[in-house]
Amino acid sequence: MFMGEYHHNLDSKGRLIIPAKLRSQIGEEMVFTRGMEGCIFGYTIEVWHEIEAKLAQLPLTKRNVRSFMRLFYSGAMECEFDKQGRVNLTTTLKMHAGLTKECVIVGVSNRIEIWSKKRWEDFSAEANQSYDDIAENLDDIEL
Repeated sequence: MFMGEYHHNLDSKGRLIIPAKLRSQIGEEMVFTRGMEGCIFGYTIEVWHEIEAKLAQLPLTKRNVRSFMRLFYSGAMECEFDKQGRVNLTTTLKMHAGLTKECVIVGVSNRIEIWSKKRWEDFSAEANQSYDDIAENLDDIEL
């Protein structure tokens, strides 16, 4: 399970280091794709295969399913870590997440998320204001 918040910068070649604490749970490679709220989702290969199986069950006769799958898969990339634990994300993914320099990597259960520092701060500030309300509206979850 991934958790925690880590701050790293894109280097001069556009590579991003994934923290060792997270890499130790990932293995040699990971799949990155467009995430929600303007971030990048990163999945282990095993979780990616589970997601693929679930998406394969969706009805292709629905326009929103086709649109989502096109964007989700067209942005996806398999990525191996270099010896320093860095990944080289595609321009498409960096543009989607607004990554220029400062990044925040967040562990979120079965995935990691990569955010621009600015977007993370904006999202976090807004979500923190309604944290109690968000928690109260979760169905069937007892913390």
